[in-house]
Amino acid sequence: MGSGGAGGAGGSSTSDNGGAGGAGGAGGWLSGNAGVGGAGGAGGLLGGGGLGGAGGASTSATASGGAGGQGGAAGLLSGFVGADGGHGGAGGQGAAGGPLAGAGSSGGTGGSGNAGGGAGGAGGNAGLLFGDGGVGGTGGTSGQGVGGIGGDGGSAGLLFSNGGAGGAGGAGGAAGSGVLIGNGGNGGIGGAGPTPGGNGVGGTSGLLLGLDGFNAPTSTSPIHTLQQQALNAINAPIQAATGPH
Repeated sequence: MGSGGAGGAGGSSTSDNGGAGGAGGAGGWLSGNAGVGGAGGAGGLLGGGGLGGAGGASTSATASGGAGGQGGAAGLLSGFVGADGGHGGAGGQGAAGGPLAGAGSSGGTGGSGNAGGGAGGAGGNAGLLFGDGGVGGTGGTSGQGVGGIGGDGGSAGLLFSNGGAGGAGGAGGAAGSGVLIGNGGNGGIGGAGPTPGGNGVGGTSGLLLGLDGFNAPTSTSPIHTLQQQALNAINAPIQAATGPH
């Protein structure tokens, strides 16, 4: 009847990749919430961030699953070797919201990184009949490259339930405090259900160069709008031949 324990945080490194966070423990069979997934460890100077741990599953009829852990941040110079921030852990899947009812848990936030932000974790699915799907985790921010993709929202229960909203895409690359070069992350897709969840908000691209992420807010800057139109026109022939990516 007790709650599951939280997963341990992944170890940090001074030279290599950070360790993955531990998974949260499952909740009690009759009652008790599942444990939260542990955060991924930070990478060393050139290392990538560790993965966030998955949230624990709930086997109770009404208790919620545990939230996924946050991905670890990549090292300060990781962009030179293409190491990314760690992906956020997924909210507990399957019986995450309990077999019959209970909300799914939210996905973990993706870790920040110079080469690219980690993807947000997927939100947990709700119970079979009742309960809302979990919200997808937010994509991690990036120092130079592409912001992380927002996590998918969890699926809703069959009756009177809402799908989880997709997580927001991480912001594009930044140099210091100013966003300069890099693509914005794609917003996550809302979960399925009788009332589908909303899509996450996409990240905005860098000030000098880069594409906005899927479902990014409309810019009020005419220069930014023209930049996006020009890049889309350049990409159109390639996408027509190979399909969208």
